[in-house]
Amino acid sequence: MTILVTGSAGFIGFHLCKRLIKSKESLICIDNFNDYYDVNLKNSRADYLSKENEKYQGNYELLKLNICDKSKLKNVFEKYSPNYVVHLAAQPGVRYSLENPDSYINNNLVGFANILEICKDHKIKHLLFASSSAVYGGNLNIPFQENQSVDHPINLYAATKKSNELMAHVYSHLFNMPITGIRFFTVYGPWGRPDMALSLFIKAILNKEVIQINGNGAMERDFTYIDDIIEGLVRLIKKIPTGNDKCFDKKNPTPSQSWAPYRIFNMGNSKKELLSKYIEVLEDCLGEKAIKDFQPVQPGEMFATESSNKLLEEWIAFKPNTPIENGIKKFVDWYREFYKI
Repeated sequence: MTILVTGSAGFIGFHLCKRLIKSKESLICIDNFNDYYDVNLKNSRADYLSKENEKYQGNYELLKLNICDKSKLKNVFEKYSPNYVVHLAAQPGVRYSLENPDSYINNNLVGFANILEICKDHKIKHLLFASSSAVYGGNLNIPFQENQSVDHPINLYAATKKSNELMAHVYSHLFNMPITGIRFFTVYGPWGRPDMALSLFIKAILNKEVIQINGNGAMERDFTYIDDIIEGLVRLIKKIPTGNDKCFDKKNPTPSQSWAPYRIFNMGNSKKELLSKYIEVLEDCLGEKAIKDFQPVQPGEMFATESSNKLLEEWIAFKPNTPIENGIKKFVDWYREFYKI
C-alpha cells in the first residue's frame, strides 16, 4: 500500500506523516512550501520527518510541488502509483481570504480539481480530503451536524471548502470513486501554525504585548487536539465508503448521506469553549497574565462552533476527547522547547 499525502509540511499533514512513518507505510508526500506563514517552520517539520524516517527505516519521500501544476502532479502519480490519497494541501485562513481571494480560488478549487481528475484516472482506492467547520457559516443551530444545511458560508475560505465537497460528490457519483471529506474543527497542538490564535496569544503574552480578543471574549470554539485528529484520519484511510442506493431516498435527500461511495464527517472535540477560558488555561500554563484588548467579531468570522461526532463515532469507533487543559499544556511545552524560551 502506498499513501500520498498533500500538504505534508503543513500542520495536520506533518503530524499524519509522522504517524504513518512510525507505522512503516509506503509514503509519498508533496508540499509547495509557500510563504503564507513562516517557511522555517515548514522546513523544520520536513527535517523532523526525514529524521523520523531514518529512525524507523521507513519508505518516505518528500517532493516540492504545487498541486496547481497538473502536469507535474500527474507525473508523481504515474511514477509512484499511490493507492490512497489524503489531500490536506490548501490555502487556509479566514481573514487572509479577504485580502487575497485569488490564492483560495487557485489552491482550493483549481488544485482540488486536479487532485480529483488524477485520482479518477489512476483509480485510487480511497481519497480523503480536508473540509472545514467553516462550511456551517451563518448556522447558529449547534452542535453542528452533517445533515444540516451548509448553504450560507460567510467567507470565501468556507465557500471553497463547500465547493470541494460538491466537486468530490460529483466524481464519486460519476466514476464510483470512494471519497471521504472531513470537516475539521479548530485544530491545535505542537507544531501548530503561527497564524492561529494559540501561537499568536502565547507569543504576545511572553513578550508582554497586547492580545486582541474578538467577540469581546464571548466567542466559542470547538478546540480539537491534533493527536485526536490524526487518530481519526488513520482510522478513516482504510475505512472505504461504499454506495448504498437502497438506503438513500432521492425524494427526501439528506446532506449526510449519498447513494455514491461518498461520506462527510465532522471531526471536533464535541465541546465548545469560550475563547476567554481558552486564554485563561494558557495563562495558567505559562504562569503569565495576558494584556487583553477586547474587540467585536471580525468580518467573516463565525461566532460559535461545536461538533456533533455521532456519525464519525459510529463509522470508526472513535471521537476526539482531549481536554483543552491537557492539549494547551503540551503545546506550551513544545513551544518553549522549539523556540528555546
